[in-house]
Amino acid sequence: MSDRATDPATATFVAHRNLLFTVAYELLGSAADAEDVLQETWLRWVDVDLGRVRDQRAYLVRITTRQALNRLRTMRRRKEAYVGSWLPEPLLTAPDVADDVELAESVSMALMLVLETLSPTERAVFVLRDAFDVSYDEIAAAVGRSPAAVRQIAHRARQHVNARRPRDVVSPGETRAALESFQRAVETGDLQALLDVLAPEVVLVADGGGVRQAVPNPIVGADKVARMIVGGLRKVPGRLTAAATSLNGSAALVVQLDGELDGVMAVRVGKTGIAGLYYVRNPEKLTRVAAETRLARR
Repeated sequence: MSDRATDPATATFVAHRNLLFTVAYELLGSAADAEDVLQETWLRWVDVDLGRVRDQRAYLVRITTRQALNRLRTMRRRKEAYVGSWLPEPLLTAPDVADDVELAESVSMALMLVLETLSPTERAVFVLRDAFDVSYDEIAAAVGRSPAAVRQIAHRARQHVNARRPRDVVSPGETRAALESFQRAVETGDLQALLDVLAPEVVLVADGGGVRQAVPNPIVGADKVARMIVGGLRKVPGRLTAAATSLNGSAALVVQLDGELDGVMAVRVGKTGIAGLYYVRNPEKLTRVAAETRLARR
């Protein structure tokens, strides 16, 4: 093992890597870009005089946030040119992510879509404060604003998110039951079974990225969503199967056609049934659904 692999800078970076990846991913919604941010963070971290760093974790989060903000601003232009609806890159997550309610919500498809409506600075402030409990002083250092300004931004961003975030809370058992019913209905193409499990106000968002066919705009309403799913299944040649999994800490299905991955569908369950369906078919976003990604808040 090389000296670099065992030096204090490397040991500290490795110890906090899962946290840093989670910060970058929540800011960007892209695992690929989050990995690039971690590489940029590492290159800056190894040049830091550790003797002058009071809190190494906070300093690493600060570097990561700055690099993510730079990338987030350039990603905005990419998303403007994106074909169809854009969804975050889904991650296969371990059971412990679902057990951590705050972490699971912070990386859920539903909340991350809400975060897309914030400005880059608002998103950084909200994520660091509400998801990772970073102090206002540390956030100020990361985003280049005064602590007083950060408090105002945090308040404004929290109001914006709270007005749009899903509020229904259901038990894990209710979620499993709804997912199982939905899975059977998808595999059989049973229209009535779909209508029975979908909430009246359900929203379907599909992301094909211009590479795979997908509905270009969100579809709202149980009847429209059910008929779209069943109609789409009838057009698909081959045998379609759906297997339950956990993506971004939430219930989801891995959809296969003749044994080949077609896409993944994250499911949000509310009091009246399945209220959100997020179907990612863009193959460029399906590289993290075969092996678990480790996430952390601390």
